[in-house]
Amino acid sequence: MIVAKRISKSSWKRGSLLFERSVPRFSSERLAGAAEPSRMVVDISGNSSYSDAVPGNDASYWELRKRTEGLDSFRKSKLGREAAFFSNQLNFTNRLAYTQDGNHRISRSTLNTRLFQSHQYTSRISDEHTNRSRHKLLSGIPDFVKIVEVGPRDGLQNEKNMVPAAVKIELIKMLASSGLPIVEATSFVSPKWVPQLADAKDVMEAIRDIQDARFPVLTPNLKGFEAAIAAGAKEVAIFASASESFSKSNINCTIEESLARYSDVASAAKNSSIPVRGYISCVVGCPVEGKVSPSQVAFVAKELYNMGCYEISLGDTIGVGTPGTVIPMLEAVVDVIPIENLAVHFHDTYGQALSNILASLQMGIRTVDTSIAGLGGCPYAKGASGNVATEDVVYMLNGLGVKTNVNLQKLLLAGDFICKHLDRPSGSKAATALARTSAHISKL
Repeated sequence: MIVAKRISKSSWKRGSLLFERSVPRFSSERLAGAAEPSRMVVDISGNSSYSDAVPGNDASYWELRKRTEGLDSFRKSKLGREAAFFSNQLNFTNRLAYTQDGNHRISRSTLNTRLFQSHQYTSRISDEHTNRSRHKLLSGIPDFVKIVEVGPRDGLQNEKNMVPAAVKIELIKMLASSGLPIVEATSFVSPKWVPQLADAKDVMEAIRDIQDARFPVLTPNLKGFEAAIAAGAKEVAIFASASESFSKSNINCTIEESLARYSDVASAAKNSSIPVRGYISCVVGCPVEGKVSPSQVAFVAKELYNMGCYEISLGDTIGVGTPGTVIPMLEAVVDVIPIENLAVHFHDTYGQALSNILASLQMGIRTVDTSIAGLGGCPYAKGASGNVATEDVVYMLNGLGVKTNVNLQKLLLAGDFICKHLDRPSGSKAATALARTSAHISKL
């Protein structure tokens, strides 16, 4: 059971989560007649302070320890030093912990408020450890990584039950408020092919005045581009495949035909001063063809870059990639396109997404596509599970000391919001673990 009693001032400043363990008991002969031993409050950073289990018995307990062990040895012991620390903090902790009834326990509402106002749900490392963490294997990782949120489009497009436009709009607003710089909002495709996104116009109308983020939309052809611009889109995306078979099943044309189609979109976008982002699917594996050649990925990437895409996202659509296949693919693409114009987009079918992202960062990639709560999958790629969860990626980057400007607490709220609507648990392991911690604390 987690409890909190007298807590040091420094612990409150850090907002650490706290748990309690009993101080080791001594023999009944030595402690005969003594008050109940104090308890040690330990926070997750490894620091500790003492609190008495029974009000008013601090002095008698410490005096007994001095008498039974000897004053000098007691002072030199770790327990003695911590007792001195406890004494120095006593006045402050009493003021902090006492309630109106004189009890040493902190009220549940006060504890929850103080803990959660200051405790950031991140894996951030302290500044003093940053330099030690950035050497050898981690030396190539950038200081800042841009997160591109694709949940509202790529995450929801495969949902069988219709998600109301109002829910999508609220989700997009929550994601933007978390600090995400780019949130892919929707797709202007035929409702016949993706009925879930038939409300694209309504969604864009509702978010067009939000200034905190950019909201690109997917446009598969010139007709879709024109509809997107009419709805207020200020940025578009096009998507090709590195697999011939997948291109035919996904967009009903060959790779060459798709590139010709996107060239028209890119030209129209350039004339309207609209930025274009490119996607490539099946960059390491295809559900039909199996392994995909890195040279084929490089060819498609160069074509998209030459037609004006400012950034090209390399997608492992069915999540079969590992660092062993991702690295050779990236090496081939970097030979023809500057690495600052590349992004990675991993599905987590085999649990490899985070390791693939880390390998990509070590190679110099600075942009990562993610999906809130791990939502997603491809309607034309059998077996493809959700995208890597935004929460998991931000948690990992925080732990590496990499800046994202994204508030993880707000991400958790957005993930909880959409998962409750979809009536399913989150696909984010970080969100699930942090929710359990929060629920445990709330029982105090």
